[in-house]
Amino acid sequence: MADILLEVCVEDATGLGAALRGGAGRIELCSALALGGLTPSPGLMQTAQNAGRPVMAMIRPRAGDFIWSSEDLRQMRGDIAIARAAGLAGVVLGASRPDGRLDEWLLSTLIDEAQGMDLTLHRCFDLTPDKFAALETAIQLGFSRILTSGGALTAPQGTEILAKLMQQAEGRITIMPGSGISPATLPVLAHLPLREVHASCSMSEPVAETVAAFGFGPAERRVTSVAAVGALVAALAAL
Repeated sequence: MADILLEVCVEDATGLGAALRGGAGRIELCSALALGGLTPSPGLMQTAQNAGRPVMAMIRPRAGDFIWSSEDLRQMRGDIAIARAAGLAGVVLGASRPDGRLDEWLLSTLIDEAQGMDLTLHRCFDLTPDKFAALETAIQLGFSRILTSGGALTAPQGTEILAKLMQQAEGRITIMPGSGISPATLPVLAHLPLREVHASCSMSEPVAETVAAFGFGPAERRVTSVAAVGALVAALAAL
């Protein structure tokens, strides 16, 4: 099997450094990973511009669903412009209609703003009622890849759909499994024609009781682990 690229999602400068030292091939730059990942700050984007590896900025202005208002759209276009100005390789996008289908018009508008940048369709794809139709839409829109768990809560649980999506893609777009991927779960995905995988490679770290009590954060937080990144890179190389 050809080399498999590992994309690691990070939410701060410390996590970025850990992912790079561990050997990540690409970075998804976010804030608030506990909420599924939101748009990173301009400062974090600037920090990542000298990463030495491709960096993709999540463009998601708030937590919750992926049905965006005109105000959300205006903000997202501005965030894409900031990512471009920071010299990042690309952006991670998604937009849904009320029925769960991809919002082609809104995605086209965002893609026009991101012209010339690399494009990932995020896991709003997993909420679509017809993933095989959504795959064709993503190809027509010009996405390079789709981050997906196959519509399941985790990629190891969604292998049947992932396999069908990869077969349908036929090299026209990359299907990048994400969610729940670690060296322990990787064997479940080993039969797939993997080109890229996505993971957080994070570990739990306790937070001071006073911090949680004042509502500044949960009782624990996830932090990117150099060792976890390195272990997954090694496991992918061994497939």
